[in-house]
Amino acid sequence: MSAGATTLARMSTLSRDEVARVAALARIDLSDAEVDRLAGELDVIVESIARVNTLDLADVPATSHPLPMTNVFRDDVPTPPLPVAAVLAAAPASEDGKFAVPQILGEE
Repeated sequence: MSAGATTLARMSTLSRDEVARVAALARIDLSDAEVDRLAGELDVIVESIARVNTLDLADVPATSHPLPMTNVFRDDVPTPPLPVAAVLAAAPASEDGKFAVPQILGEE
């Protein structure tokens, strides 16, 4: 790692007080042991980001996924609908050519 990256990573060090303050702002109750553990873990993350920020990525295309993705949907081809009688025959209950469902709002 270059001297600039080392300086950048060290400047990004999170103190346990900062972690405790952010946890309090987020209304997350952390024990002292959890604050200490998270301060160390978050510091590793911040240092890793600082190292990535030192790389020359001008020729690297932006991507949202590490693997190439392809559309797996079928073509949208209109087809005739199912017959109403066949659909209603598979329903638990029907009435007047519609699905019958239990009343939930006390309305008539």
